[in-house]
Amino acid sequence: MNHSPALALPRLLLVEDDPVSAAFLAGASAALPARVVQAGSLAEARTACDDQRFDLFLFDAHLPDGRGEDLLCALRETGSYTVALAHTAEADADLHARLLAAGFVEVLRKPLAVADLHAALRRWLPAATTPRPCWDDAAALAALGGQAAHVQALRGMFLAELPGQHARIASAVATGDAATVRAELHRLMASCGFVGAAQLGDAVQALRAAPLDAAALRALDAAVAGLLPG
Repeated sequence: MNHSPALALPRLLLVEDDPVSAAFLAGASAALPARVVQAGSLAEARTACDDQRFDLFLFDAHLPDGRGEDLLCALRETGSYTVALAHTAEADADLHARLLAAGFVEVLRKPLAVADLHAALRRWLPAATTPRPCWDDAAALAALGGQAAHVQALRGMFLAELPGQHARIASAVATGDAATVRAELHRLMASCGFVGAAQLGDAVQALRAAPLDAAALRALDAAVAGLLPG
């Protein structure tokens, strides 16, 4: 088994008060992969920044207790110069210009696809482009009490089941059955954790965030292909 060192994931602070948008943005960002910390207000975001350093900010333009640009200004005054992206559902050109003038390097328009979000994050978060290994041996050994024989046995069972799971997921995406996609991905995610299927686990997380997204499905297809014999 190849014991690859664990990657130090970049840290992203996501500030979004809408639960649905927050779940999508957090899940898709984590699948980049990145370590995502969520805040639902200016106050929560300031507390998070007091506790740790971030590699990238992703702030909603409008929050319950203020505006994203006010939060960024306040953080800049404390000496934080982390690169910041804004996101908003509004198409107003004046708002976008104001956000850029406030110091955001890019304004993302919601709703956006997983692929578009990942492209934006990679533009400003180079560490996120580091590829994950197909198999994370250290994670699998930790999950199974350090028993290498158990890891190999479970991986054999996992690979035998994977083509059927993949086919069911692809079929559900094709028919727009998001509930079935999520159910299959839930089971697959647990299996990935046990056997250390790192790349596939990332792809599963991205598709869970957007179950019918074509780009996320293609990423899953590629991760499956990387594990199965040619």
